[in-house]
Amino acid sequence: MAGKTDAEVIIGGRVLTLSGYESEEYLQRIASYINGKLDEYNKDEGFRKQSVDLQNILLEINMADDYFKAKKQITELEDKVKEKEKEIYDLKHDLINYQVRLEGKGKKPVG
Repeated sequence: MAGKTDAEVIIGGRVLTLSGYESEEYLQRIASYINGKLDEYNKDEGFRKQSVDLQNILLEINMADDYFKAKKQITELEDKVKEKEKEIYDLKHDLINYQVRLEGKGKKPVG
């Protein structure tokens, strides 16, 4: 297991130290993602009028929404991969059956 990494990042204009077992680059990407969300929401006047506590809750809800949407997309992609793997298996099976039938008729398979 890699050693623990400490990285100084800027989130919302504040310098913070993030610690974890990921690379410093990864921790910086997390800070960048959060800053992007802050920038996106701070463009909305209604958001800026909310208390800091409510702003934080809204950001947390939005990030949780992003997470669950990404997780759902991964599951859907994994299901598609399984479908494609089954299609490939079925096609290989059909090809083998075709080759066996050709050989049974005394013909050599092509390819």
